[in-house]
Amino acid sequence: MPAERKPFLLRLDPKVLAALQRWARDDLRSLNAEIEFLLRGLLIRAGRLAGDPGAAADGPPAAPPDSRPAR
Repeated sequence: MPAERKPFLLRLDPKVLAALQRWARDDLRSLNAEIEFLLRGLLIRAGRLAGDPGAAADGPPAAPPDSRPAR
C-alpha cells in the first residue's frame, strides 16, 4: 500500500511553473508526479533520502558542479 501523501502549498515563479508543466507533459506525468520525481532523485543523489541504491539511476541527471549559472 502506498504511503500517505501530505498536501502543501507551493508557490513558484510563473516561468518555473510553465517549464515544469512542459517537462511533466513531455514525460507523460502529472505536474505533481514530475515535481515529486525530480525532488526524490535529487534527495537520493544528495544522500538525504534513504532509498534503493538503484533508484538514483532513475532520477534526473546530475548537473556537473561547474554548470551552475553565474550570479
